[in-house]
Formats: sequence, structure tokens, C-alpha cells
Amino acid sequence: MGYSPRLKEEYKSRVITALTEEFGYKNVMQVPKLERIVVSRGVGAAVADKKLIDYSVEELTNLTGQKAIATISKKDVATFKLRKGMPIGTKVTLRGERMYEFLDRLVTSALPRVRDFNGIKATGFDGRGNYSLGVTEQIIFPEIDIDKVKKIEGMNITFVTSAETDKEAKSLLTELGLPFKKN
Repeated sequence: MGYSPRLKEEYKSRVITALTEEFGYKNVMQVPKLERIVVSRGVGAAVADKKLIDYSVEELTNLTGQKAIATISKKDVATFKLRKGMPIGTKVTLRGERMYEFLDRLVTSALPRVRDFNGIKATGFDGRGNYSLGVTEQIIFPEIDIDKVKKIEGMNITFVTSAETDKEAKSLLTELGLPFKKN
């Protein structure tokens, strides 16, 4: 059999039983699971310099192990000198094994490198079982070479789950290793 990520195996062996005990699911298919992780970054300065988009695509590709794409503006905004169809950000959607690998690296090596880290806020849930978190600087990831960084930028990481409620989603993400702050 082929390679399977550590967190995927942990989900199958431990997390499903823990969530079933906590919420009383009658069927294994009712247990919420992580569907995808979307890593996105807005590059507002790309209006003036198109090379910033290429640099951001390359950086997100290095972080996630999957080719990132440029996102384009949907309408004109005259105050920002923005035209419809101009590249304005980058994003990558991770599913399957790459998703579990990225989550494992985020939890074990990137988040502990954040200065004065006490956990992530539990206020990023949207009411439908999805969680978003912002990272202020990309240099917390070990894949980024600090000498090659032109500008320190942040990114948004969204965890899309199949959970019905925020409570179920928080339990799932906690079991998968995301360190939420204690109230």
C-alpha cells in the first residue's frame, strides 16, 4: 500500500471515535471531516507592480506543494486604480493528502514559531462549521528562505469542514491538533 499522511491515519484511528463519543453519532458517515484548506493572499500592491503576483504565486506554491493561481478583480474600483480582470491576489485549494500534510506542517512547525504564541483565537468560525485564521507573516513556515523574502506579508487560511455546527468543527480541529486559546 502507498503512503498515507500521519494526520489522515490519526483521523481514521482516533479522531472518529473521540467525536463519536462526544456527540453520539450513530453512523461513521455522520462524523465531520476536513474537506479542504484554502490558503489565500491579497496582493494590493500588484496594481502597480505585476511581478508581485508572480512572486506570491511562487511563494504559496512552495508553502503548499501545489500550484497556486492568481485571483482577478471582479469590478472596477477607481479609487484604487483597479480595473476589472486585473490580478489582485493568489490562492491555492488543498484537498486529500496535500491538505493533511499542510495541516501537519502548520500545527507542528509553523504555529510554534510565531512570537508570543498562546494559541489561535476561537472566534474565526462562520456559523456553518468553517474556520478562518490569519497569519501575519509568511516567515513562520520553514519552507520560506528569509534571505529571499522581498516583503513580509500575511495570508488567510480557511478550513472547510463537513460539520453542521461551530462546536462540532472546533472539536474536530482540536482533535486534529489546532491549538485553540483557553478561555
